[in-house]
Amino acid sequence: MGENIVKIEIYGADVICASCVNAPSSKDTFEWLQAAIDRKYPGFPYEIEYIDIDSDLSNDEQKKVAEQVINDEYFYPLVLIGGEVIGEGYIQLKPVFAELEKHGFISQDQE
Repeated sequence: MGENIVKIEIYGADVICASCVNAPSSKDTFEWLQAAIDRKYPGFPYEIEYIDIDSDLSNDEQKKVAEQVINDEYFYPLVLIGGEVIGEGYIQLKPVFAELEKHGFISQDQE
């Protein structure tokens, strides 16, 4: 399989969740997160995917998580890294970066 690429999934919807009034939209969170990761860990391979909970999902795992979000078991945007829930609702960078570093990412700042 070669290098194990870290998979980041962001579940969200076009509508900002009711309890997240001042939070950025799910899509904005996705773009912001991607930019932040690229800046802090340039050259590290990862996959980042935005999953619209309202769309027709063919992936069973993603469908299951999307249903949990729809059923209010999680707030969105919901961030998963390698299948682990890292943050929901108001996403912060610290836990995301900590999880990536567990997967071997090395920050530019630590040179």
